[in-house]
Amino acid sequence: MTEQESFAATILTLYPDMFPGPLGQSIAGRALSEGRWSLDTRNIRNFATDKHRTVDDTPAGGGAGMVLRADVLAVAIDSVADAKGQGRPILAMTPRGAPLTQARVRQLAAGPGAIILCGRFEGFDERIFDARPIEQISIGDYVLSGGEMGALVLLDACIRLLPGVMGAASSGDDESFESGLLEYPQYTRPPMWEGRTIPEVLRSGDHARVSAWRKSMAETDTRLRRPDLWERYEGVRVQPPSGAHEQTKEE
Repeated sequence: MTEQESFAATILTLYPDMFPGPLGQSIAGRALSEGRWSLDTRNIRNFATDKHRTVDDTPAGGGAGMVLRADVLAVAIDSVADAKGQGRPILAMTPRGAPLTQARVRQLAAGPGAIILCGRFEGFDERIFDARPIEQISIGDYVLSGGEMGALVLLDACIRLLPGVMGAASSGDDESFESGLLEYPQYTRPPMWEGRTIPEVLRSGDHARVSAWRKSMAETDTRLRRPDLWERYEGVRVQPPSGAHEQTKEE
C-alpha cells in the first residue's frame, strides 16, 4: 500500500502527546510503521489568535465549566480540510453524538481516513456544527474527560480492518456485531481446566456441528445479554426478501 492510499487520521486536540498512545503498539503500531495508516496531530491551541492562546470561554446563559470556542475550532478544522482533508469526514467525539457501530467503522475503514475533533471541558459551541459538516460520534453512554480516548477507540476499530493489518482476511468475519449478534464463546487448550472441559462439539471435528453450535450460542448470548441487539436482529431476519409482495385473497 502506498502512502497516498493509506488511511490518514488527523487529530485536532488540546493534548497531542496522547497520540499515538496505545495505537503505537501491537497490530496498530505495526501497521503505522508499515505505512498502512498515517497519523497527524494538531494542537487546537495553536489556532487561537490572542496572546494567551485562549480556546474556551464561559457558557452563554451561565453555568459551570468552560466551552470550546467555535471561532478557534473553525480555523483549526479549515486548516486541515483545505489541505489534505478533501474526502475525509470530520468527526467530533462527544457523548451527544450518535453511537459508534461496527457498520460505521467498516465504512470509515474503507475510506481515505478521518479528521477527528476531540472535545474538552463542557464541550463545543454548538454553532460549529451548524457552520461545518461535522459528524458527532459517541462511543458509549458515559462521560470521559475528553474526546481523545474516544478517538483512540474509533481509530483502533478502523485500523484493524485495513487491508493487511489482521493476519487472515476472514479473521474478523465472526466477531461481535459483524452479523448483528455477539460472538460465540471461545475456548483453547488445555482441554480440561479446573474440572471444566471444552464443549464436546468443538472437539468433534464435525465442521457442520461446530458451525451450528456457534450460531446457536451467538443467538442465545445475544438474546440474554443484549436484548436490544436481539430485537434488532430478529427484526432484520423477519423482513421479507427485497421485491416480495404480500399476497391477498381475491374477494
